[in-house]
Amino acid sequence: MGVAAAVAVFSAGTASADDPGSLQGDADRLRSQNASLASRAQQALLDLYALESKLGRAERRAGALERRAAELERREAAAHHQLEIARRDVTEADERLAGRLKALYIEGEVDPLAVLLGAQSLEEAISTLEGFDDVARQDRQILEQVRKTRTALRIAVRELAERRAEARALVAEANAAREALARARNQRASYLATLQRQQALNRDQIARLTNQAAAAESRSQELESSGGSGGGGAAPPSPPPKSGQTMTVSSTGYCLRGTTATGIPVAWGVIAVDPSVIPLGTRMFVPGYGEGVAADTGPAVKGNVIDLWFSSCAQAIAWGRRTVTITLL
Repeated sequence: MGVAAAVAVFSAGTASADDPGSLQGDADRLRSQNASLASRAQQALLDLYALESKLGRAERRAGALERRAAELERREAAAHHQLEIARRDVTEADERLAGRLKALYIEGEVDPLAVLLGAQSLEEAISTLEGFDDVARQDRQILEQVRKTRTALRIAVRELAERRAEARALVAEANAAREALARARNQRASYLATLQRQQALNRDQIARLTNQAAAAESRSQELESSGGSGGGGAAPPSPPPKSGQTMTVSSTGYCLRGTTATGIPVAWGVIAVDPSVIPLGTRMFVPGYGEGVAADTGPAVKGNVIDLWFSSCAQAIAWGRRTVTITLL
């Protein structure tokens, strides 16, 4: 593109300053080039909108995964803390049971006959002997329960560590995808800025050539004024795509100013969609409108419905509501 522009500027600079036809020819060639640049700039702008929408989705996904990984880390830390408590409980239960057994069997085993003879009644003797058994059984049950709790916590800690590792891997993938989209967005924005700068240079050159042609005509008075004002430089409509998924939708024109739901400014080619039907960032071709990108949403845009942005409300009203078969690119 830079070489073509240089050739155009060079040819304009070498045109005869006294030949209005040559000057107008150079101006017309620059206008044609600007029309091509306008078409490429529109395509680049739609690409930029699509990348902005996809980048927004990637950033939201990365943020959600970061929060999920942080929550798993907090739960893992809490499980580690509970496991330490369970380990202390097992140790304490072991020591308590060992002490009970020592008191019962090492320092002096309980003599059932002595208990029976020392009791005031048979019922008291039986109750005393059962009490010894109940205490030992309760100690064993407590020890068994805390051991089960410790085992369950060990399993929970291991599972949480695995889930945290998986979440961190997903976070890394999401961040890599986000960075790739950001680089692509920046490259597309730089390319668009280059096209716009070249268009501005061409417009300046066209104005200079037009002024020179008018001056030459005035001097020679041999030719009548011959359209030195130039055309609009609008890009030709895009041809329909040869392939892609088609979908029949109800379309409506709108002309509201401001920014879209994805944060980008409204412009020609911005289309409001239901993201559950057409994901944001999707490129599409609309018959009678041209190419656009799904970069906005709306409370009334539900199901197979799209809204097309127009630069004037008259255009939006003229479009009205119509059923079209779009092609997803």
